Amino acid sequence: MATVTVEINGRPYAVGCADGQEDRVRVLARQFDNHVRQVAADVGHVGDLRLFLMAALVLADELHEARLAVGGEITLTASAGAAPSAEAGVAEALNAVAARIEKITRSL
Repeated sequence: MATVTVEINGRPYAVGCADGQEDRVRVLARQFDNHVRQVAADVGHVGDLRLFLMAALVLADELHEARLAVGGEITLTASAGAAPSAEAGVAEALNAVAARIEKITRSL
């Protein structure tokens, strides 16, 4: 397992990844950093955790729209029990990312 240091909103973060995936992680981190910086420009300073969460939601929305554009039908629901498995997976991933970000920001 490799470790890559990426910079998000001016702060370095060490990220583990599979060997050979370092460049892909760097590219994805730059894309995420662009979203975080745009959210920060739009809403001002609200703390890294909220910036990261808002940027993740923007990315999730873009993914949703892209899936709709290629013909995939996804129905968003407010009911936790009615979410399709793909959405449940995204929600679970977002929760995991949020928990990890909280842990990171507590250690700063």
